[in-house]
Amino acid sequence: MSEFPKQSRRKFLLTAGASTVGSIFLKGCLGNPPGTTVSTTQVQQVAATNIDPAQAPETPRIKLGYIPIVEAAPLIVAKEKGFFAKYGMTEVEISKQANWGSARDNVEIGSAGGGVDGGQWQMPMPYLISEGRITKGNVRIPMYVLCQLNTQGNGIAIANKHQAQGIGLKLAGKESLFAQLKSAGTQFTAAYTFPQANQDLWIRYWLAAGGIDPDSEVKLLTVPAAQTVANMKTGTMDAFSTGDPWPYRIVTDGIGYMAALTAEMWKNHPEEYLAIRAEWVDKHPKAAKALLKGIMEAQQWCDNFDNRQELTQILSSRNYFNVPAEVLLDPFMGKIDMGDRVIDDRSMATLYWKDERGSVSYPYKSHDLWFLTESVRWGFLPPDTLTNANALIDKVNREDLWKEAAQELSIAAADIPTSTSRGVEQFFDGISFDPANPNAYLQSLKIKRVNV
Repeated sequence: MSEFPKQSRRKFLLTAGASTVGSIFLKGCLGNPPGTTVSTTQVQQVAATNIDPAQAPETPRIKLGYIPIVEAAPLIVAKEKGFFAKYGMTEVEISKQANWGSARDNVEIGSAGGGVDGGQWQMPMPYLISEGRITKGNVRIPMYVLCQLNTQGNGIAIANKHQAQGIGLKLAGKESLFAQLKSAGTQFTAAYTFPQANQDLWIRYWLAAGGIDPDSEVKLLTVPAAQTVANMKTGTMDAFSTGDPWPYRIVTDGIGYMAALTAEMWKNHPEEYLAIRAEWVDKHPKAAKALLKGIMEAQQWCDNFDNRQELTQILSSRNYFNVPAEVLLDPFMGKIDMGDRVIDDRSMATLYWKDERGSVSYPYKSHDLWFLTESVRWGFLPPDTLTNANALIDKVNREDLWKEAAQELSIAAADIPTSTSRGVEQFFDGISFDPANPNAYLQSLKIKRVNV
């Protein structure tokens, strides 16, 4: 992938006490330890500058949750580099969540109850929360999806003991191996960080593409990302699916190897998203767009590879990921040691603003439809979900706010998608997903829990 063109720079003054902070404005280019405690960062207290009064946010304050994996980078950078404050969101608080269950619990109660207003989410968690499928008492907490945070940056790590058996990206011909492990009482055990969300869906797709039924031939567990490292060290887990830095940490610690990057399974795939409680957005639509502007600028900053060393320093610090910077830098630069091979390709790295298909940040409704369709595939959602899927997506996905924020930010018109569909998607096993016909996708899949 070619480097992004150098962007024009302009300095703006941000006041935090007596300090002055510089920032770069880029235009027109297109996991976690177990427990229930939440670590809260300092509230950002920086004065905004040069805000059009018509675009001034209704409130400068919001509380956002994040999980310490690379998907959170735009939220962290927007705070650390002053991009939130630049657009009037001068009191943004970002809180490290102990795990995805804690994030869900905290968005249920909202910031007024000591929780959060929204933040970083795996898909389709905002839909499951909106429909009350994973909330206490099945109470519906309407959510809005506002942008995609990133693409790629996930992988499937395997314990070293399986490397000689050739468990890799493609599993065709390995069915008997998984069956033998099961019959011997040592069933292949794999983990993801939250059930029925994308890291669960990635490992299921990988297994099923190789003819392995994830529900009958494999033992699947929910384990917080950092705990998976310890579990693999003790030999109690064979594989896990999660975001960097944890898969790469497995390799650098000599515990295992990477069977696959999600970028190999579905290049430029949708990953994690910013979603906020609908009541907050409805009450503060200008503030929601101000947040989006700060995140868009952060995404552009993150996608400048010249900034990636600084990015690793920010993320690896004790305040955020608390990991050695070196486990982040090489993957961010597209240099990925898989344990048995090396990938050196920037187009396979985590990307935040632009990829080979166009916009990363824009929340395509067609991607939401894939997550819902895949959920139907595995019986997580009933088949009739697809009958009303477009209406549900229209209710949750607020791509209109993304477009308005992009226009106010003077993003080039060519870099603002004109269709809510990215079109047909291609997977590594030859399967394609046409958002115009999700049932045809389901019919093409050999392993599934739904009759189509």
